[in-house]
Amino acid sequence: QVQLVESGGGLVQAGGSLRLSCATSKSIFSGNFMGWYRQVPGKQRELVATITSGGSTTAADSVKGRFTMSRDNARNTVYLQMNSLKPEDTGVYYCFASKGNNGYWGQGTQVTVSS
Repeated sequence: QVQLVESGGGLVQAGGSLRLSCATSKSIFSGNFMGWYRQVPGKQRELVATITSGGSTTAADSVKGRFTMSRDNARNTVYLQMNSLKPEDTGVYYCFASKGNNGYWGQGTQVTVSS
């Protein structure tokens, strides 16, 4: 059963923008925090950004000033707005949700940035 549904990935030129979405149930959405991770072949999955249930955000140093995570409480959806994209941002982006002792992952969405 898919708990997190991601969308918004695609192919974009360097300098462009994309917005990723992650929709989930109200129960999971009300958990501790949600985040976006990304992974490229041969490397570990890395944390990109997080947002708490209260709306506090963090971002990895590599994306600060370019990526912004937000949430829409009415839609039980979080977003990752990605601006000034670079080829090194290419990867599969995964949505993650933490609720209590449970963690939930989305299926991943591919982001490809061409130079």
